Amino acid sequence: MTGVHWIEESGVLSSPIALTNTAQLGVVRDALGSYGQEHDHTRMFSLPVAAETYDGWLNDIDAPHVTQTHVYQAIAAAKTGAVVEGNIGGGTGMICHDFKGGIGTASRVVENKSGCYTVGVLVQTNYGDRRRLRVDGVPVGREIDENRTPTPGKERRAADGSIIIIVATDAPLIPRSANA
Repeated sequence: MTGVHWIEESGVLSSPIALTNTAQLGVVRDALGSYGQEHDHTRMFSLPVAAETYDGWLNDIDAPHVTQTHVYQAIAAAKTGAVVEGNIGGGTGMICHDFKGGIGTASRVVENKSGCYTVGVLVQTNYGDRRRLRVDGVPVGREIDENRTPTPGKERRAADGSIIIIVATDAPLIPRSANA
């Protein structure tokens, strides 16, 4: 993940956040930086936030599929409202607990004496072992074996994988509290 150290130090995010696959991280980071400069999001320099998860089990990882144009198109298409979830964008090649993974979201409104704030979470899943998956305490991963739902990317080991979690809020925070 690129650019996070600048957010931790300054509390400033000067570009959109982009999620991609491992091989495209540099292209996406560079495109975010160029976009920020071209659209006057920053006057000094840009340390954009781009994060990756490996999708080589379900994707032609070495092919240069993502270009600067794709990143600019994604930014132009961004809108408020519900986020498309599942097998979309950076979530296309994801595997989660040996099932097809992807993009998911959740949000909550929190009210306290200081005001009413929203906390939103976007997750790109790409990790886990089927046998360890539990939903509301039920061992779902053990109940749904490979005979019922085959594992995508069979050469993948249970220890392989990663997860990206982006938490955003409109609550007033100082840089140090954002990392707590």
